[in-house]
Amino acid sequence: MMGGKSEAGRGEAIRLVVSDVDGTLVDKKKRLTPATIDAVGKLRDAGVGFTIISARPRSGMMPIADTLEIDAPMGAFNGGTVFRRDGSVMCQHFIDRKVVEGMFTLAKDVNADVWVFADDRWYASTDQGEHVEHERIASDQEPVVTSDFTAFFDRADKITFVSDDAKILADLHTSAKPFGDKATIMQSQTYYLDVTALAANKGDGITLLAKAMHTPLAVTCAIGDQANDVPMFARAGLSIAMGQGPAEVRAKADEVTASNDADGVARAISRIILGDQP
Repeated sequence: MMGGKSEAGRGEAIRLVVSDVDGTLVDKKKRLTPATIDAVGKLRDAGVGFTIISARPRSGMMPIADTLEIDAPMGAFNGGTVFRRDGSVMCQHFIDRKVVEGMFTLAKDVNADVWVFADDRWYASTDQGEHVEHERIASDQEPVVTSDFTAFFDRADKITFVSDDAKILADLHTSAKPFGDKATIMQSQTYYLDVTALAANKGDGITLLAKAMHTPLAVTCAIGDQANDVPMFARAGLSIAMGQGPAEVRAKADEVTASNDADGVARAISRIILGDQP
């Protein structure tokens, strides 16, 4: 069989699946389950392309790519860097320096940890805390602790403000609205506020990936769980939200699958994309 069957009523079979990683492709412990690995293999057998797009840096995507044998272009930093598993970089967008300076000014007295990703390294204001532990897995590297990030202002791929206080990040997000025409500022998780280049958003990212794989967006499926996935939902021919995602995100998708801890991607591939019977 060539191509997958979509139940979304779009007529044409899905030819490419683009999946978010954290909260979507991997479970809460950041692991690929056997069911997900098997499902991606079934996509390949069916002639359907598969790739990933994530807020993660390249280093954190490589173990996923190796396990799933993804040789297609992938999108790190929400699509700000498009690269292949062999290490070649197809495009890379840095955050505008004025935005970087402005965000650090806004966050000067904000009680949030700061991470800056630059030069394929992760620089952090602290190496302690639960989210740091999770990021060690997600980025597949150790943080370089620093209190001075100015050396990276010209070449920052991503800035992440980290806090479990939802109001702190919400207020910072609101304060950052004047930079909305110069950068992409969105939450990749409820406790992360990410700042990336203007072109580094999953809407532009999925467009680049589909074009690189010579696949129309109309026959491309996007799977994700958070607000930063909604821009790719809007462009893909078929969008699938994870069951544990926020209600407002699920409302933007064509379909909703199970949670990431219940093999939601594997179920979506089987039921929705390949049309297997329960």
